[in-house]
Amino acid sequence: MPMKPKKPCKHPGCPLLTAGAYCEFHSKLHSHDRASAHERGYNSQWQKARKQFLQANLLCRNCQSQGKLTPATVVDHIKAHRGDQVLFWDQSNWQPLCKKCHDKKTRTADQFQEYSY
Repeated sequence: MPMKPKKPCKHPGCPLLTAGAYCEFHSKLHSHDRASAHERGYNSQWQKARKQFLQANLLCRNCQSQGKLTPATVVDHIKAHRGDQVLFWDQSNWQPLCKKCHDKKTRTADQFQEYSY
């Protein structure tokens, strides 16, 4: 039986041909091995705490600092907890944000782990 022809790797600029979406070198970069939200601690206990926090903190902290009044819809961890349960549940590490501000912060500050010396 004839095999399907190989196609270019989907990674930008990669000239290699592959049977899957990515070549063997780039498949590791594009694999989604992240644990589920529940496995990362965002369970029913978190949903309850989140709801209470947002009821007490109605407005997005970033938008407020810019003079805008935007409802907060996300509880953000100021310092990324990266699995640390003490930091995860520390309410002094929480801030109310709107989705737009949270996505912007996550895309910039939280995307890469910061090291301090």
